[in-house]
Amino acid sequence: MANVRIQREDFDAGAETAALTRGRKDIGAVVTFTGLCRDEGGTLQALELEHYPGMAEVELTRLAGEAEARWPLQGVTIVHRFGKIAPGEQIVLVVTASAHRAAAFAAADFLMDYLKTKAPFWKKEHRPDGSSPGWVAATEADDSAARRWSR
Repeated sequence: MANVRIQREDFDAGAETAALTRGRKDIGAVVTFTGLCRDEGGTLQALELEHYPGMAEVELTRLAGEAEARWPLQGVTIVHRFGKIAPGEQIVLVVTASAHRAAAFAAADFLMDYLKTKAPFWKKEHRPDGSSPGWVAATEADDSAARRWSR
């Protein structure tokens, strides 16, 4: 069963990986992906992420379950932050574990594509001058990447 959390606080990718693999001898590959907030060439002061508590956890758990159904995984951890996040700070962590690397890589890639396009988070950019251009939508490139996983 996947470990899914949505939290305001930062996370420790090493500790999350250690928790997923502790005492396990059936895991041959662990893939971790950490998404960071970019400064967009100095035009971004912060990214604000909001979610609907309860609904977002259910959707992330559903996505993790879909990954577990598609690939032979021994474990999945997803940690997604909300609140105002400054450039350089961590936003999201995906850890997948499998007996073999191909499944771990594919599952992590799948999860990130779906987190970018399907996870119920709303993102708002904040500029250094205090202005905000509004909410950020998934790009066509994000949607295109997610479509490759359609059955």
